[in-house]
Amino acid sequence: MSRHRIVIVGSGFAGLFAAQNLAREDVEILLIANTTHHLFQPLLYQVATGVLSEGVIPPATREILKRQKNVKVLLGTVEDIDPDQQLVFWRSYDERRATRYDTLIVAAGVGQSYFGNDEFATFAPGMKTIDDALELRARIFGAFEQAEVSDDPERIRQLLTFVVVGAGPTGVEMAGQIRELSSRTLKGEFRNIDPAQARVLLIDGASQPLPTFGEELGGTTLKALTDLGVEFRGRTFVTDISSDTVTVRDKDGNVEEIPSACKVWAAGVQGPAISEAIAARTGVELDRAGRVMVAPNLTVAGIDNLYVIGDMMSVEGVPGVAQGAIQSAKFVANRIKDKLAGRPVRSEVFEYHDKGSMATIARSKAVANVGPLKLAGFPAWLAWSFLHILYITGFKSRVSTLFHWMVSFASNARGERTTTNQQLVGRLALDKLGSRVSTLLVKGASPEEVLERAMRLRDDED
Repeated sequence: MSRHRIVIVGSGFAGLFAAQNLAREDVEILLIANTTHHLFQPLLYQVATGVLSEGVIPPATREILKRQKNVKVLLGTVEDIDPDQQLVFWRSYDERRATRYDTLIVAAGVGQSYFGNDEFATFAPGMKTIDDALELRARIFGAFEQAEVSDDPERIRQLLTFVVVGAGPTGVEMAGQIRELSSRTLKGEFRNIDPAQARVLLIDGASQPLPTFGEELGGTTLKALTDLGVEFRGRTFVTDISSDTVTVRDKDGNVEEIPSACKVWAAGVQGPAISEAIAARTGVELDRAGRVMVAPNLTVAGIDNLYVIGDMMSVEGVPGVAQGAIQSAKFVANRIKDKLAGRPVRSEVFEYHDKGSMATIARSKAVANVGPLKLAGFPAWLAWSFLHILYITGFKSRVSTLFHWMVSFASNARGERTTTNQQLVGRLALDKLGSRVSTLLVKGASPEEVLERAMRLRDDED
């Protein structure tokens, strides 16, 4: 008799912790993900601003799970499911596959949402992947380099104006780091420009940064950002973005065009494409962000062996943070264990335990909201640092992160400032080659197929 097969889609916190919580079960686990690594997204902004290497925060999934013998890790993109036949349809490079499952756990995360203005992505990358962080690193440091060789004062001002859209934790952290980078790290390194003169604007529709943290901590964050030199524009909405400008409209209807060469989009999330496939197959509803509206026990549309967990599940009161992913993974794993053992399940209702929220602003400055306890400044920064070290997977990654943090804290230096043209233009170059090439790459076509298509397009243009 074959072992019970559990297919897990995604290698983020939800997918990884689901697999690890089933380590001692006599089951066969297939973990299918479209990247080879487990990414700790909350530290991506430090990759983008040169604090951490891109190799530190995303350890290889295979390395993490190599001692767990009941798991097989597979690189591929899940495109569809058939809950009646219990099949997962996925693509590995240019080969389509169908894999049978007994239990399916979908934890594919979320992507960046531009609220219906997907064209903004061309000029304002999000912060969801390593590729995003490396492109932003090239854009940020490249802006200073271009300003150094420019003789046009207006162009220099444009290059040294950085706009961050979205004042949640990611936006606040990005704005603070760019400002700290310009005023401290790059001090004295240029001859024709003063990096400290760079403007950093943080734009959000809310009246204060970190609106989910409450009025007190939001106010504390606003003061810290202002002291740092970040300009906060509250109750302001982005209406257009071009290569060199950001157009905004404030609460009174006033429209302003801000000259800016480097933009960061840190507002909103969007469910992955597999969410739509699940909705089409099961009739389940999606929320406004495209996340799956699951049952209280995290199943989908009354199908007892189909779960959606982590960021792509829509559960009232559960934010899209690591703890939501970890707790939902543990809940589903325990439910599966109980069913396999033939005993009543421990609970039919997932209960989320809020362990608080934290965000850094700059070196030694952070805010933390942990139950009734509200922290700000250095104590909050220490708490943030300790907690994030615990969340990083793997001893090697933790030690490396600590080392980079100590160097940055002690000297203002950032050891990961290397950028390449490939990082800067890779995404846009693929778009220019044609949507077919981009689609092939995203869906997992072989490198040879992508290259062949690109060569044909180039020959056609010639």
